[in-house]
Amino acid sequence: MSETTTPITIKKYANRRLYNTATSSYVTLDHLCQMVKDNEDFVVFDAKTGDDITRSVLTQIIVEEEGKGGQNLLPIPFLRQLIGFYGDSLGGLVPRYLEHSMQVFLRNEEQMRSYVQQALDGLFPFNSLEEVSKQNVALFESALKMFAPFYPNADGKGAAGASTRPGGYSSPLDELQTRLNVMQKQLDDLSREKK
Repeated sequence: MSETTTPITIKKYANRRLYNTATSSYVTLDHLCQMVKDNEDFVVFDAKTGDDITRSVLTQIIVEEEGKGGQNLLPIPFLRQLIGFYGDSLGGLVPRYLEHSMQVFLRNEEQMRSYVQQALDGLFPFNSLEEVSKQNVALFESALKMFAPFYPNADGKGAAGASTRPGGYSSPLDELQTRLNVMQKQLDDLSREKK
């Protein structure tokens, strides 16, 4: 959170509505969540009593986010352990430990993002994934042509083309039909000779 500016004051009224005094508008927990993500510092006061209820509102935002599904940041064992620290003599150390751990994590987060970005840049030297996809398709088609000489080209002819096929056949089926006809004629000739 920004430490150089004064935090924005949010007032919570009895009807559970939240009022942003900086923008003179009502906001929701989703708005406050986005403010946290945007690194905007705010405090929440109960409009009637004037009590600082920032902690409970932030906790409520966490509960809402965890309830949305999809991405849960707080594992169940962690939550159980955290609950176990309430009322414990070491419970006073937990907030400082968690705060310190999160600060270390945040410092390392940027470094990790940088490492991942550099690693991905090394894996994908092309300008876009579309270029890689096109090259993969072309490679696959050329491999198919090498291993399947009858693989059709865009014009529907075999890879070798109609004019380059041995015997002048226009398709592999024509060649096969002609060979079958020749074999049938030979069988017929053999059976006539035996009679």
